[in-house]
Amino acid sequence: MTQRTLGEWLAYLEQLHPSAIDMGLERSQQVASRMGLGQPAPRVITVTGTNGKGSTCAFVASLLRAQGLSVGVYNSPHLLRYNERVQVNGVEATDAELCQAFAAVEAGRGDTSLTYFEMGTLAAFWLFQQAGLDAVVLEVGLGGRLDTVNVVDADMALVTSIGVDHADYLGNTRESVAYEKAGIFRQGAPALCGDLNPPQPLLDKARELACPFFLRGRDFDLGVTDTNWQWRGLDAQGRMVELRDLPLLDLPMENAALALQAYLLLGLPWDEAQIIDALKSTRVVGRLDRRQYTWQGKRLNLLLDVGHNPHAAEYLARRLASRPPVGKRLAVFGLLADKDLDGVVGELSASVQHWAVAPLDSPRARPVADLQAALQALGASVTSYDSVAAALEGQSALATSDDEILLFGSFYCVAEALEWLDRRSTEEAANGIAG
Repeated sequence: MTQRTLGEWLAYLEQLHPSAIDMGLERSQQVASRMGLGQPAPRVITVTGTNGKGSTCAFVASLLRAQGLSVGVYNSPHLLRYNERVQVNGVEATDAELCQAFAAVEAGRGDTSLTYFEMGTLAAFWLFQQAGLDAVVLEVGLGGRLDTVNVVDADMALVTSIGVDHADYLGNTRESVAYEKAGIFRQGAPALCGDLNPPQPLLDKARELACPFFLRGRDFDLGVTDTNWQWRGLDAQGRMVELRDLPLLDLPMENAALALQAYLLLGLPWDEAQIIDALKSTRVVGRLDRRQYTWQGKRLNLLLDVGHNPHAAEYLARRLASRPPVGKRLAVFGLLADKDLDGVVGELSASVQHWAVAPLDSPRARPVADLQAALQALGASVTSYDSVAAALEGQSALATSDDEILLFGSFYCVAEALEWLDRRSTEEAANGIAG
């Protein structure tokens, strides 16, 4: 039989199960058991939350790698390439490695039907186990309790934030969401929460399982000024540790604070210079991601962010207010139909002088007419386009080098922008060679 390419494997995975999302652990547990996928590494850290999972995972991994540890990271979704989801020491898995992993899961599943996400998660675990890593950092895909990542018993569980999103699966209250996310806690294992106001179900689960529980605002915290930030936390013996005069970061410092508390509890060397370097070097594509590019002779400023719910939009608005452009702020915006449109634009309408809205390349995209109507109801200046690329070009034509273009609203939106930037870079290089 001819071996499948990665593209063929992904197409196969999409039609393998009757529904794209089918919450539950039983199928994955059966296959993981058959494959001997117990713990993919000696240290397993699981991260859930409504927002901030990706940057928290990246901070934790950077801190661990700064100590010379070999670290795997599993994230979802991806922006441009599936390979982004599985990384070992900052390097994406190759097509060949992923194909080998999918083949191993296919052989191990027998007649058990698995979803696209279940197959991908078990493939990641298999790759990590093959690599002989020191630690893995696992991002929960949806919720926690019934997410495939939860088939692994984590040594430490992190909850970044709790807001209402994916209500069809997690319920429409913070309490129901907290209950699902607390499902990643394990008996007696440390549990950390970066939300300043965690709903009671999260606290109840930590108490029920006798988890050493570390809460932001009580056990660890941060303070931010215009020029630096400070952090304090508790080690495993309950002693306070502090870091002062830390350099400001582009990524959310709240998530860095959570990652620092996690790292402190692992009992690894605490070298301030190494820690600062690890935090400064952490990058996540599409999250408070600042870029520059040239358009018709102008050097323009672009800020990409995958924020797509009111909780993320409120945080983004605060970060935008703390760093206003010299000129105007122009937005490019698209959203999926199952997201809270009014909640998202309501948080950001005051931060933007002119909006460009566009459909996303997904059957789940919110119609442009809805986006335009919601913004016009807030008195916003808005223009609609046929695509994200066209909207970005429209705002680029209006912008000056003093302005900032904010592109946000969805992973799909940011992915289209990254593809547009790649095309421009290729064209510029070709023109440069030709000239």
